[in-house]
Amino acid sequence: MIFGLDFTWLNPNAFNLLGRGMLVSLQITFVAMAAGIVWGTLVALMRLSSYRILNVAAATYVTVFRLVPLVMVLLWFFLIVPDLFQSLLGISAATDMRMVSALVAFALYEAAYYSEIIRAGIQSVSGRQQHAAYALGMTYGQSMRLVVLPQAFRNMVPLLLTQGIILFQDTSLVYVIALADFFGQTYGIGERNGDVVEALFFAGLVYFIICYTVSLGVRRIHGRG
Repeated sequence: MIFGLDFTWLNPNAFNLLGRGMLVSLQITFVAMAAGIVWGTLVALMRLSSYRILNVAAATYVTVFRLVPLVMVLLWFFLIVPDLFQSLLGISAATDMRMVSALVAFALYEAAYYSEIIRAGIQSVSGRQQHAAYALGMTYGQSMRLVVLPQAFRNMVPLLLTQGIILFQDTSLVYVIALADFFGQTYGIGERNGDVVEALFFAGLVYFIICYTVSLGVRRIHGRG
């Protein structure tokens, strides 16, 4: 008993389930972060484009995803993605489409936020850098890929990692599609053992420790920058 809370439910079997749940949470975090940055970069470039149709399309995309609650996005994709992927790609019905739906939803949702970070990072690079690249005979694409984006990403690392921390916290919302992430596993164990309060306290403590540790690393990186 600690502060009147009973943690005897934390046995080897519980830790095994919690470990599997944490793997799900981390998988969603890293895949969505990588895909979100890639797609977010393309959206950011579209927003900076001189072509109005690309600019408007990207702005609409960002506005829609930033104004809709993430839990609703998860439910939308959970209802849409399985049938779409199974019909278009021929994915077996035995595939756990809950994970596929979560990955697609998080990647597209996070891309809207990453695109704004990346757009600001690109705009923070002096225009003289791009003019110098043009003077060397580079095309717009080459100047972006070889000159502007490397500098922009160097400036954006702390913000990208901070958004990654928020993404990790948000993975707990996959409970709405019955996906057993770390939070879902913890809550399920607590509910079965009648220790819901203890389970929620433990889950919150783990999230705090992980996020606080990563945030310290982000501060160190930012300090070096």
